Amino acid sequence: MDDFSNIANEGAIHPPRLFSSSVLTIEPGSLPISPAWPTVSDVHRELQPLQEEADRVGKQVEQFAETLDRLTNGSRTESLRDCTHALKLVDSYRKIASSTVEYLQDIHTPEKQKRSSVRLQRKTRSAYRDSAHSTTTDDLEKWQQEEQTWHLLGLMLQVQYSPSDAQQATSCEYLVRPSKGIEINQYSSESDVWSRFLADDDQAWERHSVVEWLKTCANASGEAIEDIVEELETDADRGSGLWAHSWLYTKEAIKGQKRLRSWPQALAPDSPGIDTSLRNADRSKSLVTQLDPDAVTRQARGLEHEDENFERATWLACWEMVRRGEDWNSIRTWCHDRVENWRAISIRGDPRHHRFHDSKALDLGISAYWQSRALWRKVCAQAAQADGADKYEAAVYGAVSGHLPSMKEVCSSWNDYLFAHYSCYLLRAFDEYTASSFSSRIPSGLYDKTGPFNFSITGGNRAKSGNHLVTAMRDLKTVSEEARSPFKLLQGSLIGKTFDEFVQNNGVLLYHAMSRMGRSRNYSVFLRSLEKSRSEGKLSALIRPDDYQIIRIATHISLIFQALDASRSKDVSDAGTENFLDAYISFLGRAGKQQLLPLYASFLSPERATICMAREIRLVIEHGERQTMMRLMKQYDIDLPRVLNLQLQTSMTKSENKEEKDARYPTLSILDSKKQGEMRTIKDGFMGVAITDDQHDLINGFEWFLLLDDYWESTLAIGALLYEYFLKLAGSKGLAAAKEMSKRVTFANLRHRRRSSKSNNERQSEQKRIPSNRSDTFRNLEQLIHVLIALEAWQAEVKKKPRNSDMSSPVGKKWRDSLRKASESVEAHVQPLLHGWLQYSHNESEAVELEQIREACLPEVLLAYTAILNYSSQYLSRSYLLKSMELGATIAAPDSDLAGCFVSSKRMPEMVDALAVTSMNMLVAEEYGIGNKKMSAKMGLWSSKAS
Repeated sequence: MDDFSNIANEGAIHPPRLFSSSVLTIEPGSLPISPAWPTVSDVHRELQPLQEEADRVGKQVEQFAETLDRLTNGSRTESLRDCTHALKLVDSYRKIASSTVEYLQDIHTPEKQKRSSVRLQRKTRSAYRDSAHSTTTDDLEKWQQEEQTWHLLGLMLQVQYSPSDAQQATSCEYLVRPSKGIEINQYSSESDVWSRFLADDDQAWERHSVVEWLKTCANASGEAIEDIVEELETDADRGSGLWAHSWLYTKEAIKGQKRLRSWPQALAPDSPGIDTSLRNADRSKSLVTQLDPDAVTRQARGLEHEDENFERATWLACWEMVRRGEDWNSIRTWCHDRVENWRAISIRGDPRHHRFHDSKALDLGISAYWQSRALWRKVCAQAAQADGADKYEAAVYGAVSGHLPSMKEVCSSWNDYLFAHYSCYLLRAFDEYTASSFSSRIPSGLYDKTGPFNFSITGGNRAKSGNHLVTAMRDLKTVSEEARSPFKLLQGSLIGKTFDEFVQNNGVLLYHAMSRMGRSRNYSVFLRSLEKSRSEGKLSALIRPDDYQIIRIATHISLIFQALDASRSKDVSDAGTENFLDAYISFLGRAGKQQLLPLYASFLSPERATICMAREIRLVIEHGERQTMMRLMKQYDIDLPRVLNLQLQTSMTKSENKEEKDARYPTLSILDSKKQGEMRTIKDGFMGVAITDDQHDLINGFEWFLLLDDYWESTLAIGALLYEYFLKLAGSKGLAAAKEMSKRVTFANLRHRRRSSKSNNERQSEQKRIPSNRSDTFRNLEQLIHVLIALEAWQAEVKKKPRNSDMSSPVGKKWRDSLRKASESVEAHVQPLLHGWLQYSHNESEAVELEQIREACLPEVLLAYTAILNYSSQYLSRSYLLKSMELGATIAAPDSDLAGCFVSSKRMPEMVDALAVTSMNMLVAEEYGIGNKKMSAKMGLWSSKAS
């Protein structure tokens, strides 16, 4: 667990201090320390699973971004005075999730119903994939969870912040808090007292909001009540219809006993022989003698097995209706249809079964009574504790009375436990509020410690804060796994008001995980360590980098809290928010949503935005997409030059760490060690074709600079730096990359773009200026690469020489024409290297570096050029030999800057030998084809033959 030894104490990420955008310079040692970035190829290898995820959520991702951009425009720098603006954003996100849920329900609800168990498995958790759709039932459940999370956030924002009156008047998505203007006295209805209680007590209003949210969640994601009780009703073996209800089998058994005894009156528990004669079908227990609802608990007797299943099914249905927040009128109708009206009457005492004072909801009759229902709730709490009561019957009475232990018995999920605790705390607080405000409304003796009601409805548990309760559920065996799931961690942080801690803890984990991306082995080991730590309870947070949905939700919630300027630790929360933003931006980039990146990067600090965008823009390859990205970055005030420079620096640093480099520039290896006759030949394909992923990233990064205006000097300096870097790689491993770069970014294109962006006067003034050192260096290095390309192309033509063919034949003539063009191309490209090549330096250190390049490149290139002239003279014209002699004269000239390169590189003897071979060839040369007459006249002396 070394990965976690100091993880809890780690705070914000401190980006490196970057250069100014006004002057883009690259100094040695200025490269930032940054997590390893994957190359474009790494991303492409990972793109398939990400693309599947993007296909599933692509539309929603774009809708989230559009909504964020529209509703936060103009409000980023000023905190909001209330949550009205934030609620609009939350409402929009909830509607996106809701529409997605509706779409997925149409696809997966039949599948989910088919695969789910009736009683024990209410949620399908398998990743079963429908062959006809790219989505799964898991996707449906996650989007349901997301919709619930946005709903919860809206409620908690209303609790923590004050929405405007206009928002309260027009909102139909959230609860409207009762007004403190409601006047109450000891004769006011309990509904009015309840409304005033919620208006006065902030904690009660918060818990009431959470309870209502839990009811909505249960109603939205739970199965139909008919499906829930279907299995029990099947075991009850009674068919359907009004006649099929009540205790049919027990009733028949009682009637049978009465017929045998010929008794006109009701049977009694103490009737002679009743214990042995009136028993259930398997003779395992005595049956009740009467059919009134409390007979089971009063007589301590049982029912027939079928009637027990019916009883449990009925109470289970009642519990589900109470748990889902069904109003009392719906519950009464359901019970009436089953001739069980008395059950609805038992639930009527809950003060929450009404709407607030200004609501248009149905009046359920409880407002007509001024007496408190506290006594009724206490009686229900006693009924919940009765021996022999079914656990769902006890749970219903517990929900009405706030009796916590009876409700906990039927809780099977995180939501159920939270509902039980908050309902209990809420009703207890209401009774205390009533007793303190209007003691005369409470029956005397209700809280007598020696009376029949001397018990605690909380079962001895002290009321816990939301955070303590959420934390405790992580260690509760029945819901521990669910409580540690990402959605419950997020929802729990909202309820417990610990969202800052959630963002900070998970943000650190996300940062560590992302720093390992691109190193798959370390990354997978790290994720396995996280999973082990979570299962052992050592971590209270675990948001994986591939939990894209939860990262998106947490990111947007963080931005909402930032907009509200909540009273929280700014340094910590901003660090966590930026880690989430970084992770989400990484997902968007890998999923092909590059146009959304600048929007989210604009919420980062300038330094972090630079680092983040520098990592992501490598994935943007198309010219049109780059132009769009530049426009968006400008729109969101992201410093593009800084981004491009950092991207290039980091890519180079990464490449330098992988590549083997010499201390000095390695000598070019153009010529083969073997000789053909007296001359060395040129190697086939000496530039190579292999370009590493890191080198591709460098070239792609440099291409971005073509789109920058007013950064001519810096662009040329960076281009020169890249050429120097490629030349310095050992074994000529960078020549293929340099060749590719010279094709994609040319000096001519850079100059044309610069001139096209200038006015006529600026262009005329520019023509009079002497080219800068930086432009000369870039152009000279590009000229060198062009020479190497021409040399390689010439050798490729040589390899095409027809075998055993007369040079005067059509095939021979065609090849000679191709060779002549290749030779002329080499000659044209070599000329710029013969006079003043790489002679203009920016400073002394650059002068030393350029001289090293000259020593490493010029001798090898000119020796190869001499070999080409000698070879061409054999098949084209003797004039090529004269050109070779002229090259020797140029090197030996007093004002030449070439001789020094040969001397310092100790290669002058090789050039002397090559020129000697040229002289010898001039003596014995024979003319092929028609040569230049003027040149031939000059060489007439050399055509004499020894006798």
